[in-house]
Amino acid sequence: MSSLPYDATVVTVTGEETSLESLRDKALLVVNVASKCGLTPQYEQLEQLQKQYGPRGFQVVGFPCNQFAGQEPGTNEQIAEFCSATYGVTFPVFGKIKVNGKKKHPIYAALREKEDADGKAGRVKWNFEKFLVAPGGEVVGRFRPSTTPDDPRVVSAIEAVLPA
Repeated sequence: MSSLPYDATVVTVTGEETSLESLRDKALLVVNVASKCGLTPQYEQLEQLQKQYGPRGFQVVGFPCNQFAGQEPGTNEQIAEFCSATYGVTFPVFGKIKVNGKKKHPIYAALREKEDADGKAGRVKWNFEKFLVAPGGEVVGRFRPSTTPDDPRVVSAIEAVLPA
C-alpha cells in the first residue's frame, strides 16, 4: 500500500516552497499535466470535477511535467497563465517536476507504486495520468492518460472516498 508523502516539498508557480500537508483531510486527484499535449483538453474536465466535488472535500492537484515529448516547455508563470486563461483552472497547479527517472519527485515515487486497473505499477506512461488519494494519504486509484477525468470509473472512485 502506497501513501502520499504530504510533507514532501513542492514549489508553487511563484517559486515558494510548500507541501501538500494542508490537503491531508481531502480526497485528491493528482495529475501530471502539460499545456501542449493532445490530452490537454482534460483540464476542462478536471476543473468540472473540482467545481462539482470541491465543496465535499475533494481537490485536484496538477503537477506540470516536461518529460513526455517536451509538451510542457513553458515557465511556471506561463503554465499558470495558460491554465487560468484557457481553461479557467482554479485548482492548484504547482511548479514543474519529474515523474519518472532518477530525479523523480518524492510524491511520484510514492504514487507510482499504485497499480492501475490492469495490475501494472511503475513508470508514468504519459501526460494526464491520474492518481486518486483518499483522505489521510492512501493511494487508492490509478487511471492511465487515456481515461478521461469524467469517466464513470474515475467519478465513482472519487465519490467512494469523499470525506463529506
